[in-house]
Amino acid sequence: MTTATVTSKGQVTIPAEVRRRLGLHAGSRLTFVPNESGGFEVHAETGSIRDLEGCLPAPRGPVSIEDMNAAIAQGASDSGTA
Repeated sequence: MTTATVTSKGQVTIPAEVRRRLGLHAGSRLTFVPNESGGFEVHAETGSIRDLEGCLPAPRGPVSIEDMNAAIAQGASDSGTA
């Protein structure tokens, strides 16, 4: 188990092994998410928007303004906000 100490200013030095495994570097952000047991999970926000490339299917080709407007109208009517 790896431990760290909180300073009087509330700061913690994250051990090198933990930084390496989480891919942390200077400027990395961490999110503390409460869990059901009353503790917290620590999530490293190290990804880039570019990491999302390929998550969605490739576009089927150009879409006309009319098609976009029809899709928006359909979505609005599906949610009951039209």
